Amino acid sequence: MLDHMGFRVKDLKAARRFYDACANALGLATIDNTDESFLVGRSAEEPLPFIWVGTALPAFWTAAHRTSAAPIHVAFAAKDRTAVDRFYAAALDAGGIDNGAPGPRGPEAMSYYAAFVLDPDGNNVEAGVRE
Repeated sequence: MLDHMGFRVKDLKAARRFYDACANALGLATIDNTDESFLVGRSAEEPLPFIWVGTALPAFWTAAHRTSAAPIHVAFAAKDRTAVDRFYAAALDAGGIDNGAPGPRGPEAMSYYAAFVLDPDGNNVEAGVRE
């Protein structure tokens, strides 16, 4: 459904450390892009869809786009509960803040298992699997 999305961060090095850990736990990759940004996606060979993460101000953004003025929510699809658990542990080890330990979410009929962690900029990052 999506081709890409992007958001700015205050500290690229801290963000890269956090997203390297999260991506690796989910079988995804962080991909070098520019000195001011990186991508999160399947792999360099299969780059779409991707999430752009950077400190740069893209030309099409206006002064109204402020870093972390309104935290975002990113939810990654995990292949199974073990991947959700790995994501959560890796994110915390990389400096993330607990925002919901792994467990069932929503109505029982959803059969959804997920975990939530805040990244270094306070964005809510989730990994979940629909069973």
